[in-house]
Amino acid sequence: METSHRERGAQVVYLSHGGGPLPILGDPGHAKMVEFMRQLGPGLRRPDAILVVSAHWEAPVATVQGDAEPHLLYDYYGFPEESYHLSYPAPGDPALAQRIAGLLNEAGLPCGVDYDRGFDHGLFIPLMLMFPDADIPALQLSLVQGLDAQVHLDLGRALGGLMGENILVVGSGFSFHNMYAFDFRALDAPDPQNDAFQGWLIATCSGDLEQRERERRLAEWQAAPGARYAHPREEHLLPLHVCAGMVQGPGEVVFDGSIVGKRSVAILWS
Repeated sequence: METSHRERGAQVVYLSHGGGPLPILGDPGHAKMVEFMRQLGPGLRRPDAILVVSAHWEAPVATVQGDAEPHLLYDYYGFPEESYHLSYPAPGDPALAQRIAGLLNEAGLPCGVDYDRGFDHGLFIPLMLMFPDADIPALQLSLVQGLDAQVHLDLGRALGGLMGENILVVGSGFSFHNMYAFDFRALDAPDPQNDAFQGWLIATCSGDLEQRERERRLAEWQAAPGARYAHPREEHLLPLHVCAGMVQGPGEVVFDGSIVGKRSVAILWS
């Protein structure tokens, strides 16, 4: 992945962040994902800040973290004790939070700033793999309750004002998120419905489409083959919509592999 010599500007990636803390705990079903993320961080141009749109935060209006020293939210349960003592002491970025709120408000999209909420695992799990030194300021932007696809495309478009800055935007979700269909034995059994949806997602986000058509397809994603099988609830898909709306162009598939027995993808725009 040749990114280190590209022009200064935002880098944007949508990735599948795995099941809770399992990637950090050495779960074999996450091995391919872990290898990918450990290579992804060093392969990117070092950003001045990281903005994460996490599947694990929904708010009545778009809300951005404003704390200078966010704590961690161990927003999972039933895992080994060590998973509740993980540490990722990256600083926040209150100034960037205010700029993001300003961009969204200027676009007519209400945005709040939350000074109390910590980093959820949609941020700290992938960033522990990508940037383990925790020395890059980071912050999160919420999804909007109601999970309307067009609203999240609009959020991304409003964030386009950040495209000239040396930041990394991470859409942290999971391109397959049917909790009843995962195979934690990681047997990778054939799954035609999931293959159909992942193929549609790849064609939509990396194919040679006009942006208007790309956004139409994403806004109407429920019509895609296998859509509601892959996403009974769409919170793990919509971070992708924010990324696609922000960049306004095709991305590159940088991961297409198995995570806990199901095909999942990551897409990079840079």
